[in-house]
Amino acid sequence: MFQSNRVRALDREECLRLLAKVPVGRVVYTRQALPAVLPVNFALDTDHAVLIRTSADSELAEVVDGVVVAFEVDEFDAERESGWSVVVTGHATVVTDPAEAGRLSEAGPRSWAVGDDCVLVRIEPAMLTGRELGHRPA
Repeated sequence: MFQSNRVRALDREECLRLLAKVPVGRVVYTRQALPAVLPVNFALDTDHAVLIRTSADSELAEVVDGVVVAFEVDEFDAERESGWSVVVTGHATVVTDPAEAGRLSEAGPRSWAVGDDCVLVRIEPAMLTGRELGHRPA
């Protein structure tokens, strides 16, 4: 169903399919009582949780552990004025269980920017929403 002619809400399955399609998203969190946005590469766990690998001493690992964050992915075609966006909202936790960290290290994302001293941040998808903007009429 399209809203306002060209905008359509995406169902959960469409959101998950699109979420798995792209390698980079943006984690949205609070820093000093203000919104902060950080682009990161990520992977999805088998239960659709978002997995991010970051430095153990990074600000991200410090401030998101145990709080609600948003995670957004998108893809747009400026020429055709179309695209989509998916937002995952949920609790973020730094994975501390050694067995879980080991499992996720094998299947989780390789960070594009982090060396050996890293941790995994897991975002549980409590809410999953998405929108698609259809192609501009010719």
